Amino acid sequence: MQFYKKYVHVLLFVILVLIVFTQSLYTEQSSILSPVFFHTLPVDHPKEKDQRVREVQEKSSTLFEDAEDAYIDKVWKKTPGRDGRKVNIEKTIENMKNEDRVDDSLFIYESIKPNVQLSDLPPSPIYRGHPKKDMVALLINVSWGAEHIPPILEALKKHQVKATFFIEGKWAKEQTTYVQMIQDEGHLIGNHAYNHPDMKRLSKDEIVQQMNQTNEILEAITNTKPQWFAPPSGSFNMDVVEEASKLNMETILWTVDTIDWRKPSVPVMHARVMDNIHNGATILMHPTEVVAKGLEELIEEILHEGYRIGTIEQLLRSER
Repeated sequence: MQFYKKYVHVLLFVILVLIVFTQSLYTEQSSILSPVFFHTLPVDHPKEKDQRVREVQEKSSTLFEDAEDAYIDKVWKKTPGRDGRKVNIEKTIENMKNEDRVDDSLFIYESIKPNVQLSDLPPSPIYRGHPKKDMVALLINVSWGAEHIPPILEALKKHQVKATFFIEGKWAKEQTTYVQMIQDEGHLIGNHAYNHPDMKRLSKDEIVQQMNQTNEILEAITNTKPQWFAPPSGSFNMDVVEEASKLNMETILWTVDTIDWRKPSVPVMHARVMDNIHNGATILMHPTEVVAKGLEELIEEILHEGYRIGTIEQLLRSER
């Protein structure tokens, strides 16, 4: 009888041990199957990586933008195209390898170039950049006002802004030092005819002479041939545009005018710009006293509104 009691006690002990072990195993398996576990997997775990790829692929389809070709608008004439974009899945995944979630700021894009570039279009004037490009260009037409060039250059330099100076040939010949100074500061220099004529009243030969004479002077000073032409007072016809094109120059007009030659106050000049500024804007000004005094503050206002400022060349590129 004592033997059987001892056997029963041993048997009960074994059963108890088995119950405890089984319960422990079940708890461990449950934790493995728990959805919480999937969120604690290392990022480079195969399951987590597959999930990350799926999430990035799904998001990338909403971020895709096709390229837009350059075109000639009925009102704004020759208009640059705009690069499209697509997500580089592989590089984006690599860029997020240390993140625990899909971060929009870490997406890496590839550009899609337009099929039609600005240079593919026939001769036509240019007024603005692409209407979706959050950049503007300062166009400074120069045929007088040498004394205002230094403070204007100082304001541009302070904010690391590059402008486009369209320089008259006659003025350049007399103010070689200032032309060189403008180039040394990294600004773009364009052609503003030789002696500020009414271009649309000239014969073709006279048009070519105005442009060529100025190009020769500017190239002699800067060692660079201008690629951009701004007709004095904005006066032009298709003969002007076509002859400029034959000389490998685009004809540039503007969409926002400071009307600084009328000697407005600085606040009035600022209002004229800021009330009319837009994506792709080209802002016309001259080396006047009001620009010399108010340019720095104007630049700050433009930047504060979220616009970048670049040369006409940068503005008209298809890059986003």
